Amino acid sequence: MPEARRKKSDAAPNLETLMGNKPPQALDVEEAVLGAMLVEPSVIDESMEELSAACFYDPQHRTIFQAMSELVNEHVSIDLVTVSEKLRSKGQLEEIGGPVVLAGLSQNIGAAAHIEYYIKILKQKTIQRDLITASYEILRQSYDESTNVDDLIDNAQTKVFAAIQNNVKRDVQDIGSIINSVLDNLQELQNITGPSGVPSGYPSIDRVTQGWQKSDLIILAARPSVGKTAFALNIARNAAVEANMPVAVFSLEMSADQLGKRLITTESGLSGEKIKGGEKLKPYEWVQLDDTLKRLAKAPLYIDDTPGIPIMEFRTKAKRLVKQKGVRLIVVDYLQLMQGPVELRGLREQEVAAISRTLKATAKELNIPIIALSQLSRNAVQRTGGTG
Repeated sequence: MPEARRKKSDAAPNLETLMGNKPPQALDVEEAVLGAMLVEPSVIDESMEELSAACFYDPQHRTIFQAMSELVNEHVSIDLVTVSEKLRSKGQLEEIGGPVVLAGLSQNIGAAAHIEYYIKILKQKTIQRDLITASYEILRQSYDESTNVDDLIDNAQTKVFAAIQNNVKRDVQDIGSIINSVLDNLQELQNITGPSGVPSGYPSIDRVTQGWQKSDLIILAARPSVGKTAFALNIARNAAVEANMPVAVFSLEMSADQLGKRLITTESGLSGEKIKGGEKLKPYEWVQLDDTLKRLAKAPLYIDDTPGIPIMEFRTKAKRLVKQKGVRLIVVDYLQLMQGPVELRGLREQEVAAISRTLKATAKELNIPIIALSQLSRNAVQRTGGTG
């Protein structure tokens, strides 16, 4: 290959300059993939699905792959002539070393037979580079005394998660294997009486939902002060106390003590004023309190009252709770008080949308239901127009 192609990568940031080490790369594999795409149409779809321009470390390779991507989007076949013409029309043909470079790539006979293995290598190298870049950014921000520590933690989690998720894809499943999985689950349900999911404790709801189902995101939306928190807390209590299923509650509005007093009031049947200390308890009420709270105290119910918790910190804690405590249901009170991605701060509608997407992705990844409370504007009940 011409020497011009071997100039240093212009990837940003320049990892070689920043870290003083040669970044993870596989230039020969990059050449093999591009060569296979030039001569074997059968590998193009797989390569385009699995790879992006960022998967190629060499800038010339990125330019060539980008040109190929544009040809695919334009429904033009990929070969030496079309790729050369595309690069020439963009003024990039000489940048990559001219037609001789493309001709050299196409000489890699047999590369198509190993395309799956080559793609895997390129994706691994990309993840490594992305993690190095993320680590450098985290390191740089950590040395910056002006950086808020909460923002630093949020940024670190976001960057590392993005570096991994951007390069991880799930394989498609054939309908036969899906049907077998569904039938196996159906067979298991034959021996179960009652809801198949996490019970809400409300028979009318459970008849419709069969309990809160795995991977579902349930949005409980209402105006302020109509009982969303009380209802959600009862759902959490019923699952943890009555069904003995581990439940986690992320309370962004109320403190853990406030939630504890609400639960004690409901469980004991005593008035809220007495639990808050506004009225003195009588001796027999202390006995009543002690007897009724034994089950609640032993229930697998976990409360996190971190105010304004960043969405990525929530993900981290949720994963830990599922892994360590076996949590089967998560309640978030409430959606709008969470902090979304840093880059969307100030763009409230987009930030809330990103939070909702992440909650759904978390429910699917952890295979548990998540109930998220959402605050509706008081103006939601104001309607104009005729009554018909």
